[in-house]
Amino acid sequence: MLTDIVEAFQYFIKRMSELKNPLETESIADAIKDICRLSNVGLMKVDVYSSVTLVGTDDKKTHILCNSGETDDDFIRIKKITGGYGALIYTIHHKKGTEPWTDRVHNRLDLMVSILYMFTSSFVVNQVAKKYAFNDEDGYHNLRYFGTQLIKLAVENQLKGLAAAQFNLKHFQGVNHQVGRENGDAVMRGFIDGLEKIKDHPLPVCRMGGDNFIMLMSAKKVDDVIGYLKGTIISFGNGFSERINVSATAGIFVFDDDFDLRSLDDVMDKVMPASSLAKTAGRDDVIFYDSELMKIRQRIASIQHLLPISIEKEEFKVYYQPKVSITDGTIVGAEALCRWARDDGLIHPIEFIPILEQSMDICKLDFYMIEHVCRDIRRWLDEGKNVVRISVNLSRKHMLDVDLVQHLLDFVDKYDVPHDLFEIELTETTTDVEFKDLKRVVSGLQKQGISTSVDDFGIGYSSLKLIKEIPWNVLKIDKSIVPADEDDEHSPTSVMFKYVVAMAREMGLAIIAEGVETVNQVEVLRKNGCDIAQGFYYDKPLPVEVFEKRLETGVIIK
Repeated sequence: MLTDIVEAFQYFIKRMSELKNPLETESIADAIKDICRLSNVGLMKVDVYSSVTLVGTDDKKTHILCNSGETDDDFIRIKKITGGYGALIYTIHHKKGTEPWTDRVHNRLDLMVSILYMFTSSFVVNQVAKKYAFNDEDGYHNLRYFGTQLIKLAVENQLKGLAAAQFNLKHFQGVNHQVGRENGDAVMRGFIDGLEKIKDHPLPVCRMGGDNFIMLMSAKKVDDVIGYLKGTIISFGNGFSERINVSATAGIFVFDDDFDLRSLDDVMDKVMPASSLAKTAGRDDVIFYDSELMKIRQRIASIQHLLPISIEKEEFKVYYQPKVSITDGTIVGAEALCRWARDDGLIHPIEFIPILEQSMDICKLDFYMIEHVCRDIRRWLDEGKNVVRISVNLSRKHMLDVDLVQHLLDFVDKYDVPHDLFEIELTETTTDVEFKDLKRVVSGLQKQGISTSVDDFGIGYSSLKLIKEIPWNVLKIDKSIVPADEDDEHSPTSVMFKYVVAMAREMGLAIIAEGVETVNQVEVLRKNGCDIAQGFYYDKPLPVEVFEKRLETGVIIK
């Protein structure tokens, strides 16, 4: 008898170790049949629960592992927790008309269940580990999965005729803020599902994290994919009755015949820089990796390298663009703008500002500008010049600095600049976290008598909330909603401008229109009650010595 039991367990263990899927009922039944026969088991079943919280409910799957005859009232029940935090409840019934179970038989059956659990739970744990090794918490395949499949395709010489793209959904934090997190997830899933249908390659779009994704596509479908990424309407909500436009920036690399892929990095080193450039303001939303891109990368590295040297050498120059009363042409303020003057020529802000914005380097430049503006204001006061309030732009990167208000005060007070002659311009924000930080900074400056203005108003996601809940002094209307000469009074731009100005006046905010270039635009401002203009119609940004001459008269004649 003992020899039979030992052989039954040897068969059981050998059979279970050979199974590719130790959860298959028929295979388990075959593995344990001799142990059940020798142990007088009439019925053995297992109830599978996906969660331990469901034990005892009908939400289960029942598998019969052994059924060899009628049973009596004697049974044992053993509970096991799986690696995925589900539960397995094994119930073993005694076979009617056979010898009663002894303690030895009980121990034998308990051992059988423990061994069975060892194999099945190990498989479950491996399945769970495999799932989370290659999928994120939302069910998207991840970058590791993309890498393994990419290498497999390379080994099989299946990369010819393909292209890789890394893309970022634009302003998706703002989308979540606008439609809610749950709807935002549905919008993202809808966008990715639509992309799957046109990219013409079976490897799923993989998520790198947040709103960043990577994918393979047929090179023949690149134009179609670009069109989709540049703007696609996604339906969501109950009955898909709501719609929103979703777009993305992307970096694309088309595999050529000479491309030799050895690792995932060989692709990432190409699509990531291209994608990063695509996010940069003033560039196309989609950038291809090529030799031209290499030159741009070298230029970026050069600018990042030169920044500390140029700050030390004071190569960054402050230019001042007047803010003018359209009533009498008097200069009522000015915005300080940065120009980078090197020995080999002027570097335009559109080239270096977006690059510095990608890191905290922009904060160094901002503080450099603030110090030089405060120094100029102090000098003008000491020389008895007519002085107007000067505004300085501040990057949102500074919002991470909990002591920002004090740092700004340190500069202003270092040069004994009257607080009412200094102003900070901040752009709109898209996230709740940034909004709270912005409110903290603006409120802190307000308490110190330092004016703040919301810059580029009208192009962000949170405009109305922004002016409703934050105590601004000045509203700077972005040039995109200042009516152009060809806009009549009923055009969308004209209507929007009219109501933004009216709303700001009702709230007691000073209003400045940016980008004013023509006399017709000045007349539109006058008609709608916007009293201050900034733009090329009155003056371009001026070197300090030229601006000082403007201050001597205090009037720009037009």
